[in-house]
Amino acid sequence: MTNYQDIGRRVLGIEAQALTQLADGLDDSFDRAVELLLGATGRVIISGMGKSGHIARKIAATLASTGTPAHFVHPAEASHGDLGMVAKGDVALVLSNSGETPELADMVAHTRRFAIPLIGVAGRADSTLLKQSDVALILPKAQEACGTGVVPTTSTTMTLALGDALAVALMEHRAFTPENFRDFHPGGKLGARLSRVQDLMHSATALPMVSATAPMSDVLIEISQKGFGVSGVADPAGALVGIITDGDLRRHMEGLLEKTAADVMTAGPTTIPPGVLAEEAVAIMNQRKITCLFVADPDKGGRAEGLLHIHDCLRAGLG
Repeated sequence: MTNYQDIGRRVLGIEAQALTQLADGLDDSFDRAVELLLGATGRVIISGMGKSGHIARKIAATLASTGTPAHFVHPAEASHGDLGMVAKGDVALVLSNSGETPELADMVAHTRRFAIPLIGVAGRADSTLLKQSDVALILPKAQEACGTGVVPTTSTTMTLALGDALAVALMEHRAFTPENFRDFHPGGKLGARLSRVQDLMHSATALPMVSATAPMSDVLIEISQKGFGVSGVADPAGALVGIITDGDLRRHMEGLLEKTAADVMTAGPTTIPPGVLAEEAVAIMNQRKITCLFVADPDKGGRAEGLLHIHDCLRAGLG
């Protein structure tokens, strides 16, 4: 019986070993590649044929979503007009394990003709691609995981990892943050996880707020009209000083309508600044077993700017 787990471990072991070789072999060429990419005033143009083309598309997507404008140009289409997408100010990153892929010839020639910096990635230092490149990134000699040596497996894994290494180096140089990432990736589960509190909170006229001197009859109307089951309490300067919840109402049922908001409120409510990730707000609500948070910036006098409810976070895909 074939042991498929053994096959899987063998493949992963071969590729892991190759990645270690790749990491150990990084040299000044990697530094120069990063500097070229940082210096691009246009876009990073990434190209490759076949399996290398699929890897090139992924690298282009990673760069574009992490602050480096990039797009993929198919080398065959480039020969039929798409070379017009590659212009001065761009930097080309061209992938080919052999370094001799014929479909790349026009792309390479175009970069040489118009003095467009070229970074080549290949497995042979003496290949045409790397000889023509301004910066040559050489993949170490490593066996393909297929066992026959003909199916791109280990080589494409190394190329993909090298693209990730370039992208992360650029990110760290630019101090790229999760908030920056969300600007390029607002949709999907990842976009939801990177939503900020200010993106989801209720504000302006939707915000339930009363003054500390407000009679409880007015507080009850405010809670009922705004529909969150709570109301914030502000001092004369407008700073949030308390919160009134269903629990506060139950604890002060006797003579409730004869009291003011200050008599009933829980002082010093938990708040969260508007600029932090909404996921942090969910963690606070789960930890404190509460369903909403007032949003206030202590650097702006503690005035309530909004209200974030757990339901808002759930609708956004958090929780």
